[in-house]
Amino acid sequence: MRKLFTLLLLSIIALTVHAQAWEAGVTLGGAGYMGDLNNRNPVQVSGGMAGVFARKNFSEYLSAKVAYNYGFIHADDANSSNQIDRNRNLSFTTYLNEISAVAEFNFFEYRPSVFRHAFTPYVFAGLGGLYYVPTAKLDDKWYDLRSFKTENEAKPYSKFAVSVPYGIGIKYSFSNKLGITADAGYRYVKTDYLDDVSGNYANPANFTTTQFRLADKRLDPNQRGTYGMQRGDGRPHDSYMFFSISISYTWITDRCYFQY
Repeated sequence: MRKLFTLLLLSIIALTVHAQAWEAGVTLGGAGYMGDLNNRNPVQVSGGMAGVFARKNFSEYLSAKVAYNYGFIHADDANSSNQIDRNRNLSFTTYLNEISAVAEFNFFEYRPSVFRHAFTPYVFAGLGGLYYVPTAKLDDKWYDLRSFKTENEAKPYSKFAVSVPYGIGIKYSFSNKLGITADAGYRYVKTDYLDDVSGNYANPANFTTTQFRLADKRLDPNQRGTYGMQRGDGRPHDSYMFFSISISYTWITDRCYFQY
């Protein structure tokens, strides 16, 4: 996983050095997630995100983007409309560090800094690496949930995961050098622990007091402490998403990639 992060970071540096027809910019937006504490609403925004990126326009229809995004997601069973979830009474906040490389396909001819080809919808897909840290609050103190192994895992799950970003957006070049992009991008993630919840309740005899209080917050006293019951939603993977607006600056070096 660390090799993937290194490779993606080197790609960002190398592509920037050899830029020919480029955009570079900043991104702000909202973040959400689908998983064990939210398995019903695929567009629920629960946090925020910010990032930086560089995009190379190979032609009017094809471009590639490398990016670093930082964000956080949150969910709380207390806010659920489902009584079973409210009884589970879990919550989390997870911090996300993502490096990604994606290919973008424009539906219309798009030529930054050329007014008559200044707008297009597009789709994108690619590959990324994610470093994530699930946390929870207990007695006004924040805890790193991974280190407490709340489902009595044999060893703590990895802090790193492969992500597969994909989504849709629109681009608009509104001046000679500046452009704006709005997109919605989902991330399929090769982990079920973005929220620190995956399987079943573990035997509390194997827990310290703090571990037990982080792992089993059920409101029903007749259930709390019993084990083997389902804790997660049974799905093998979580996902997260960014809904963002980006501002970019366009410059052309070496050969121009389009004809006026």
